[in-house]
Amino acid sequence: MSYRTALAEVLARAVAPCAELTGVEGRFPRGAVTAFGATGLLGLTVSVEFGGAGLGLSEAAEVVARTARVCPATAAVLRSHYTAVAVIESYGSPWVRGEIAAGRHLSSLALIEDATGGQETEAQLLMPRGTAVRSGGVVALRGRKHGVVAAGEADSYVWSSLPLGTPDGLSLWGVPAHAPDLFVPARPAATGPPGSSTSTVFADPVLVPAEARLGADGGGFDIVLSTVLPWLGELRAGADVRADHRMPVGVRPADSLTPSSSRA
Repeated sequence: MSYRTALAEVLARAVAPCAELTGVEGRFPRGAVTAFGATGLLGLTVSVEFGGAGLGLSEAAEVVARTARVCPATAAVLRSHYTAVAVIESYGSPWVRGEIAAGRHLSSLALIEDATGGQETEAQLLMPRGTAVRSGGVVALRGRKHGVVAAGEADSYVWSSLPLGTPDGLSLWGVPAHAPDLFVPARPAATGPPGSSTSTVFADPVLVPAEARLGADGGGFDIVLSTVLPWLGELRAGADVRADHRMPVGVRPADSLTPSSSRA
């Protein structure tokens, strides 16, 4: 099954029927996320070696854009997930990549410590204040991340901190959502599309193994510039355009899905 066929099926069967409820009640679209995982769409950009579809940014942008026409909350979750996966694909563990490819793992970004809200900016993403302190093979992360999509719903977060051993830059970490002392308020913050569970995540501190670092110590600066910002920008651009022309909930998404290219 091509990813476009899978997308049409998921939008019609799992996303559209719950989109209005998600928007009105602010309920996280867990059923939609599960369906995206079951059809391989959560692993769309994971390499074939680990069981993914091996596709890239343009295909992810298409999925997010078409989803935004039906449910902005689900599109916001996918946007954060695909961007996090782009980092994990280059620096994450084989096990996590395999879990994402299998549809069992949702990731998200936890990079902003500025509570002003709004869209991510380069300055927000490149200026962490949270700390990382290593003791043997364990690193203690402290910080407060704002605007985290799927907070309390994701299985892991790509987390930023000040570096361990260099005075400048930032470091990135893969933080499992089940880590002790990772705290998400019961009530989501009033940011992000209703139902996207966009909120604040606290680490006070969270202990992770030293090998949870994504890339070199202090190397997160280049990763944000070369990967995170381009992915966020491209995925947002498509979603913003599509969201302006939202499909009525009663219309089948498959009726309007015209492939933009012959690639499937």
